[in-house]
Amino acid sequence: MTRLDDELSSPFEIVEPASWRAPIIFNSPHSGAVYPREFLSASRIDLVALRRSEDSFMDDMIENLSGDGFAVVRVNFPRSYVDVNREPYELDPRMFNGRLPSFANTRSMRVAGGLGTIPRVVGDGQEIYRERLSVEDGLSRIEALYKPYHRALRRLIGKVHETFGTAILVDCHSMPSVGISRDEPRRPDVVIGDRYGTSCASQLPNVVEDTLVALGYSVGRNKPYAGGFITEHYGNPASGLHTIQIELNRAIYMDERKRERSERFAQVAADFTTLAHALAAVPIGNLGPFEAAAE
Repeated sequence: MTRLDDELSSPFEIVEPASWRAPIIFNSPHSGAVYPREFLSASRIDLVALRRSEDSFMDDMIENLSGDGFAVVRVNFPRSYVDVNREPYELDPRMFNGRLPSFANTRSMRVAGGLGTIPRVVGDGQEIYRERLSVEDGLSRIEALYKPYHRALRRLIGKVHETFGTAILVDCHSMPSVGISRDEPRRPDVVIGDRYGTSCASQLPNVVEDTLVALGYSVGRNKPYAGGFITEHYGNPASGLHTIQIELNRAIYMDERKRERSERFAQVAADFTTLAHALAAVPIGNLGPFEAAAE
């Protein structure tokens, strides 16, 4: 098993506000940049290439929201090492020596694309590993990093839901400004993902879109990103559990080639705070939980 004691002594962080403004949690699962040494030595590509999978600076974008009355969650390990926005065992058998457990999901579209719980490739399709991994290595990463993160996130969501009667999880991501396919249309500044209307009350993406358009951003919905495992798994609007994914186009806040913040970063972060306040203004009574209609 990879030694993570020193390198990832804090694999993720949860900061709760001193006083809650609204039952809203902002989560950044893909901005982690603490790369274990053993992982780097096993990789056939360098750190610059590995970092292309990061949602760089999204954790910085939301970190000050805890001071405004919102909870903030950030993952510190990289998604290229373990991706928490997947099912717990979406694993590619081609990556491993030995047989995966029978409960592993080896046939999902994400696994086929090389982007399972233990990714085979980085975002632009480059293979990560020189050699196959042991099954024990893959499973130990899930036990040490993936499962503790989701246990903590579930506890936080449960606490908020119990306190307020509803909970909103805003899953914060960034996307490359240009897609891999040349046929893909120009990407907007922001893409809202609500699993095509199934992961949250419709009022929430409407508020996000209206607020961001008023601030001058172009906004799309569900294409090319409708929301991953976190959005689908934690969203249950009928029970008052709402999850919405927000993808920021990296070109609006950073230099993608140099992987540095741009001059616009501070303004985009300020606009993200404006968005948080707009979501906080949505009446809790509009968000459930709702009783099923009588037949």
